[in-house]
Amino acid sequence: MSHTPFAPARNPVTDSLSKISVVIPCFNEESTIRRLLDAVRKAPVNLHEVIVVNDASTDGSQEVLNTYEWSLLRIFEHERNQGKGAALRTGFAAVTGDVIIIQDADLEYDPQEFPNLLRPILEDRADVVFGSRFAGGGPHRVVYFWHMVANRLLTLASNMFTNINLTDMETCYKVFRKSVLDKITVEENRFGVEPELTAKIAKLKVRIFEVGIPYYGRTYEEGKKIGWRDAFRAIYAIVKYNLFR
Repeated sequence: MSHTPFAPARNPVTDSLSKISVVIPCFNEESTIRRLLDAVRKAPVNLHEVIVVNDASTDGSQEVLNTYEWSLLRIFEHERNQGKGAALRTGFAAVTGDVIIIQDADLEYDPQEFPNLLRPILEDRADVVFGSRFAGGGPHRVVYFWHMVANRLLTLASNMFTNINLTDMETCYKVFRKSVLDKITVEENRFGVEPELTAKIAKLKVRIFEVGIPYYGRTYEEGKKIGWRDAFRAIYAIVKYNLFR
């Protein structure tokens, strides 16, 4: 299926750097991946490339990707499912931009926030930006209480080890200068990648900012994948990458 070319509005902040890369891990997101790519395409930034890593989806995600026509889109495939961390590792190895944005393939995070996330880096005030679901920033869908509690506790535990005062370590939205990302090797294959990245960023002593973002959480019936097993792995990753790496 062809798509009408979309020319996003010019933005003096985000247009100041021409090579912005977006990395999107994707696993079984047939119902959202096309709409997500449409949203990324309409983001008011000057994108350099969009990399989607299909992590051996068993639904129709790959077929959707194969029929999505966009000159900026680069697609990589895993032969077997390995997890979000492994998909990011593949995507990070392929990026050629100066600044990298992580974007999930669902619709929980809105690419219209790209300018706000990029601003601290492009104004040379930050090297890494976290998009926080708990620092304001717009509407939030009301979903799972215990997920919120777990996220806050994991962020607290991470902060105790890293000695940085994040409000949302587990957020999808993490933005890096390429020079920072080049110093990080992703080892975690699943959702333990979030505390791993945070620990390794903190050890680099770079400038870190948080930006409040809206959040449109989804239910398990709608395709949410993270579970309690991932919370225990996150605790393990917090200890491992802060004390033993």
